[in-house]
Amino acid sequence: MSRRVVITGMGALTPIGNTVEEFWAGVKKGTVGIEPMTRFDNTDFKVKVAAQLKNFNVLDHINVREAKRLDMESQYAIVAAREAIKDSGLQVTEENADRIGCIIGTGVGGIQTQENETRKLADKGPKRISPLLVPMFICNMAAGNVAIDLGLKGKCICVITACATGTNSIGEAYRSIQYGEVDAMVTGGTEASICPIAVSGFVALNALSLSEDPMKASRPFDKERNGFVMGEGAGVLVLEELEHAKARNAHIYAEIVGYGSTCDANHITSPLEDGSGAGKAMLQAIKEAGITPEKIDYVNAHGTSTELNDLYETRAIKYALREHAYKTVVNSTKSMVGHLLGAAGAVELITCVKSINEQYVHATVGLHNSDPECDLDYVPNEGRNIKVDYAISNSLGFGGHNASLIVKKYEE
Repeated sequence: MSRRVVITGMGALTPIGNTVEEFWAGVKKGTVGIEPMTRFDNTDFKVKVAAQLKNFNVLDHINVREAKRLDMESQYAIVAAREAIKDSGLQVTEENADRIGCIIGTGVGGIQTQENETRKLADKGPKRISPLLVPMFICNMAAGNVAIDLGLKGKCICVITACATGTNSIGEAYRSIQYGEVDAMVTGGTEASICPIAVSGFVALNALSLSEDPMKASRPFDKERNGFVMGEGAGVLVLEELEHAKARNAHIYAEIVGYGSTCDANHITSPLEDGSGAGKAMLQAIKEAGITPEKIDYVNAHGTSTELNDLYETRAIKYALREHAYKTVVNSTKSMVGHLLGAAGAVELITCVKSINEQYVHATVGLHNSDPECDLDYVPNEGRNIKVDYAISNSLGFGGHNASLIVKKYEE
C-alpha cells in the first residue's frame, strides 16, 4: 500500500497578498489584483493591464548580493518556499536532508534575464554578456536555488508543463513520497514573466485580454470573456509522509489523495473540444482517491477567461462528474489574481486547502453575464460557506497537458 501524503506548510506570493494569510484575506474579500501594467513601457502594446505583485521588495528577504544572482522567478520561489518551510516547522538537518526533496517548476524560466541579456547582445555585443546568464535563465534553477537555500539534498527536479506546471510539480512530489523516495517535499511553481517578450508572444496568440478595465479583464465563464491576464508570483507547499508528520507533531492542513495527468495529443494551444482529456485526468484522480464523483464538493477550475478554455473545461467537468457536475461548485481564482502560468496550480491548490480548512469557497469575481454553454455553478461574485471535504484542482497547459489533484479534509 502506498504511503499517505499530507500538507504541513504553505507559502504564497501573489498579486493580492505576499503571504498565504494576506492572499487568503484578499480572496475572501474578492480583491482583484489586476491594475495598469508598470513593469515596462507598454505604450505600443495592445495589452494595458497585468496582475503584478504589490508592496514587494526582494531585499526585504534576500540580500542584495544574492538577489543580483537570481532571476525574479527564483527570487519569488525562494521567498514562498521560506514561508512554507517556516509554516511547516520542519527542520532540515544533516541527518534528514537526504530525505527531503524539492520539485518546483516554472512555465518559462528566467525569461527576464534572457530578455535583458539578449538586448545587451544586440546593443553591445557578446563580450558584454553576463557569466550568470545561463544559471539565471535555465528553467531548473528555481528548484535548484530553493534546494540550495534550504539545504534540501533529496530528489530535486523541475517539471515544465506550461500552465499545468504547478499542479504536475505537486503531483510528482506526492508520488515521490508515496513510493518512499523521500519523506518530505518542498514543491510548487513560480513565474515572473510580465516582460515585453512574453506579453508580445501571448498577444500574438490572441490569448490575452485587451480590456483596459481591471475589473473586466479577467472574467472566467462570463459570456464577454476575451482572454487571460498575465500574473506573477509563486506558490509552494510542504508535503510529508503522514507518519513522518505525526512523529514531529506537525500541524496537518489537509491530505492529498489523488493525482491524474493526461495529454490531449490534439493541438499546441487548444484543449480537446469535448473536454475528454482534462476529464480523464480528473477521473484518474478520483479513482486513486477511492471515491465516486459524487464525493467532490468543489472544483477549483483552471478557468483562464479565454473563450475555448472555459467552454471546454466546463465540458471536462461534466465528462468526469456526470450529473454531479450540476451539484458541485466551481470557481476560478484567476478572476482575482490573473494567470500565474507555472505558479497557478500551486496557488490554486493552496486555495483548495484553505477552502477545506474554513469550509468556504470564494467567488468567481466579475461573472455578470452568464454564458449559456458554461452552465455550472461558478459561484458568481459572492463567496459561500459550504461543506468542503473533497476538492479537486485542475490545470491545463499548452501542448495538451492536463493535471488534476484531489485534496481532502484530514482524518486520522
